[in-house]
Amino acid sequence: MAGPGDDDEHDPILDDSIEAEVKSHAFVGGGSGERDMAPSAPGPSIHRSGSRPQLDLSKAEIQGNFEERDPTILLPNQSDDISHLALDIGGSLIKLLYFSRHEEDYSNDDDKRKRTIKERLGITNGNLRSYPVLGGRLHFVKFETHKINECLDFIHSKQLHRRDPYPWSSKTLPLGTGVIKVTGGGAYKFADLFKERLGVSIEKEDEMHCLVSGANFLLKAIRHEAFTHMEAEKEFVQIDPNDLYPYLLVNVGSGVSIIKVDGEGKFERVSGTNVGGGTYWGLGKLLTKCKSFDELLELSQKGDNSTIDMLVGDIYGGMDYSKIGLSASTIASSFGKAISENKELEDYRPEDISLSLLRMISYNIGQISYLNALRFGLKRIFFGGFFIRGHAYTMDTISFAVHFWSKGEMQAMFLRHEGFLGALGAFMSYEKHGLDDLMSHQLVERFPMGAPYTGGNIHGPPLGDLNEKISWMEKFVRRGTEITAPVPMTPSKTTGLGGFDVPSSRGSPLRSDASALNIGVLHFVPTLEVFPLLADPKMYEPNTIDLSDQGEREYWLKVLSEHLPDLVDTAVASEGGTEDAKRRGDAFARAFSAHLARLMEEPAAYGKLGLANLLELREECLREFQFLDAYRSIKQRENEASLAVLPDLLEELDSMNEEARLLTLIEGVLAANIFDWGSRACVDLYRKGTIIEIYRMSRNKMQRPWRVDDFDAFKERMLGTGGKQPHRHKRALLFVDNSGADVILGMLPLAREFLRRGTEVVLVANSLPALNDVTAMELPDIVAGAAKHCDILRRAAEMGGLLVDAMVNPGDGSKKDSTSAPLMVVENGCGSPCIDLRQVSSELAAAAKDADLVILEGMGRALHTNFNAQFKCESLKLAMVKNQRLADKLIKGNIYDCVCRYEPPSVSQM
Repeated sequence: MAGPGDDDEHDPILDDSIEAEVKSHAFVGGGSGERDMAPSAPGPSIHRSGSRPQLDLSKAEIQGNFEERDPTILLPNQSDDISHLALDIGGSLIKLLYFSRHEEDYSNDDDKRKRTIKERLGITNGNLRSYPVLGGRLHFVKFETHKINECLDFIHSKQLHRRDPYPWSSKTLPLGTGVIKVTGGGAYKFADLFKERLGVSIEKEDEMHCLVSGANFLLKAIRHEAFTHMEAEKEFVQIDPNDLYPYLLVNVGSGVSIIKVDGEGKFERVSGTNVGGGTYWGLGKLLTKCKSFDELLELSQKGDNSTIDMLVGDIYGGMDYSKIGLSASTIASSFGKAISENKELEDYRPEDISLSLLRMISYNIGQISYLNALRFGLKRIFFGGFFIRGHAYTMDTISFAVHFWSKGEMQAMFLRHEGFLGALGAFMSYEKHGLDDLMSHQLVERFPMGAPYTGGNIHGPPLGDLNEKISWMEKFVRRGTEITAPVPMTPSKTTGLGGFDVPSSRGSPLRSDASALNIGVLHFVPTLEVFPLLADPKMYEPNTIDLSDQGEREYWLKVLSEHLPDLVDTAVASEGGTEDAKRRGDAFARAFSAHLARLMEEPAAYGKLGLANLLELREECLREFQFLDAYRSIKQRENEASLAVLPDLLEELDSMNEEARLLTLIEGVLAANIFDWGSRACVDLYRKGTIIEIYRMSRNKMQRPWRVDDFDAFKERMLGTGGKQPHRHKRALLFVDNSGADVILGMLPLAREFLRRGTEVVLVANSLPALNDVTAMELPDIVAGAAKHCDILRRAAEMGGLLVDAMVNPGDGSKKDSTSAPLMVVENGCGSPCIDLRQVSSELAAAAKDADLVILEGMGRALHTNFNAQFKCESLKLAMVKNQRLADKLIKGNIYDCVCRYEPPSVSQM
């Protein structure tokens, strides 16, 4: 990778906010930067967030290609220790977290289109673009404690013990100078071994403090961290960070610790028991001859504890003891039947023994936890530790005990990152760990494909190299509806983190089993904020369709699966149909199919599932296999075709009176919204006509009343009534959707109408490509093309810093309406067809503070998400429904029905 200053076109970064992304299986640190620009042209300024205090950005420079999506940044004056390795060494398992720069993820491609964006757009002032910067990742890995030498081999192979404490550099430290933070009993037991094998010292951290610190961080920072689990149903619980304390934390490892947490750094171990995970594993090993903890758990799933446990029905002749609320199936005595039956150990099935043991220990833990919560008057009980490890029956049993003894007044809650609380707390015990004051809206969870994310045991760190990942994906085999992952092989003299053999009978099906971690990749993005115009962020739910409903889930998973071949063809064609592109396309198809298969079997595998999450998962999977803009050529072609007919449309609009023009503009937005490459019905239409033919056909069919028709209310607000003149809007935020006719013949003319009325307009577009959606990076080019035909757009774009005078012909023949309102472009902070307004860019949040009108356009942003969203200001939701199922569910209408939903400010805000 080229060093700083190797390319004269690279300006120094002057960034006032650094994104630090955190991944689990990788917390990722990163940032965003701005080009070094001259002061912007006169016009409204949009405030950006301040810098992270722990990063010194002075003299920061891009290391390599400036225009890359994720360039490396060199911070020569960075002086803070951002730590990179921590462990929790328990009696059974070692949990390891390590920070890495992941240089192998940086692209060295020389993207000429991005490098010449300044010349193409002619922009020298007011550029609002920002470029994410990948800083590093925090990986989560586990080893069995008795195999500690494998853990040490792993640390040595990656030279983690010799990494410079500044993850932004690649320096190594001299041997014998490193210090590693470690918690758990192994911090004492193995200190000498670490010194002998790695030449590093262990700094021991208090185990309870680490557990609490890790739990507090997770419950505050991750929106869907906690969940309940009753009768195999997982339900996520939203925790208010301001109402978290006090709570009871029950850590179930080899033994059990019960901790009362009253606040940051305020906790007390109030109870515990020596009957825990170690008891289950130890007795199970003696009684069943199982070779591993996971094998013992697997046995329990096939067991029948009634063959060995004495039940209430056994005592009362098969009847309930209803007087005290005990059913016939309630366990009266664990292993009680073994007393009266004339059987030896070998006469009992290992499966039944395992289940009886599991129930005995889990019920005991649940009851003791309830009694402690009752003792201190607490309603919240969180369970963690590797005894839980996502095992459904274990969670059900503990939940039943808490529910039974509390008579339904308390719930057992579990953590998605359970098992890593101590290791995370140890990481946070470094003086400057980079995770201070993290908010839930600054975390974006993603789910890359590849070990250890897919099925079965965790075998090591995620696959970082793309070729390695593609090779791994090529070994996936579909057997019926089951997708089987490749099996890690252990070549001689390795630690078991080597290559993969072809799938065999040992392959793990793609599902959550006893050892699977249902966690993805947490990107830490400090520049994300909650959209300030939401009426009630706590009550806001972006998803309109509830995918917890099995019928809805099966339908939408099928839709995405059926659309996959067309998407792969388009993605491969976008890169010239090369052999490399075909190979990546096949790997993407396998990976995304594997995601869909897993979600079909376990809907909550990746957290709370909504349609927006599914669509974003698809886009992330495309980007994972380096299809960064699959519809690029299609968008360019449609933009050119639409710009060619724009002058005629503007001339037609200018010949109308205000009322007719306003109706035609809204009709135009709805008609142009037909261009959606995510809709099967629309893709079929494209094959039957040109973009202009389809647009004209769509406009000709615009007949009121529409299925949802609030146009008259919107017209009254815009034009007034009874001779009363309305006040103009100060600033309108227009969330745009598709490229081509949608934005050029639909939303731009509407934006122009607001501008001629003196309203500031902010076009809000995706930060990253998704299907044929227009991006904020592409919009200035589109605006520049449109401005050649319109003085209103030209002057507004100049004021908004989008272009310079030399780009357009001031002598064009368009109508000379005077306007003093600027046209601006901001990115929304996401790369999906939908938008979650709890996580938007700081640019958008800043622009929203002076806005009094929000217009959401398109199915993804106005129907799939935000159809029911309430705002502090006026809102207009415009979309054509291009899916019959959605039409049935949402508006009880038909495909191609239209929605024009106008709402005044939420009542609570008036």
